[in-house]
Amino acid sequence: MQSKTNVDLMLAESFKNLALKMPIEKITIREITEGAGVIRPTFYNHFRDKYELLEWMIHTEILDPVIPLMQTGCISESLIMIFENLKKDKRFYKKVVRLEGQDSCEGIVKKFIKEILYIFIDEQVGERKASARGLTTDWVAEYYAQCMAFVVIQWIKMDMSLEPEQMADLFEYITTHSMDDVIAEMN
Repeated sequence: MQSKTNVDLMLAESFKNLALKMPIEKITIREITEGAGVIRPTFYNHFRDKYELLEWMIHTEILDPVIPLMQTGCISESLIMIFENLKKDKRFYKKVVRLEGQDSCEGIVKKFIKEILYIFIDEQVGERKASARGLTTDWVAEYYAQCMAFVVIQWIKMDMSLEPEQMADLFEYITTHSMDDVIAEMN
């Protein structure tokens, strides 16, 4: 878990407020610090740039709360909480999902989900890491992180029209059934 200081929270709140008014790419550090009531050097004592601030926000607001649930095997509850936390700041995350390139929303989401999944899978597998099929913890975590990132991004782009519970069910279904099963049910 990442620590939260009052300054971090003030910078995050300022960033969110600005993102609701303008494209994230156009927000400056000066605008963030003015909104937070701190001087510019203070920002750089906490974050390298606005994208690192955004990563911190996603990590602390969306992912950190689900880690204890994942560690106890509550996967459904973890997924629901992720979708609920995103929906709480729907307008903000609709702006975030538009980020492309090196600091894209998809890249940030994938990175953090992979970290969480890696820990979860590693705890489940333990010493039994060898696989006849060549599956590794890293490969499996990357695969499911790609899937989850796609689901999250598409859900945000669909204006979060399905409820968090429905999205969690959809993700669980599609990741626990074969493509043949999914296609058969679609007919």
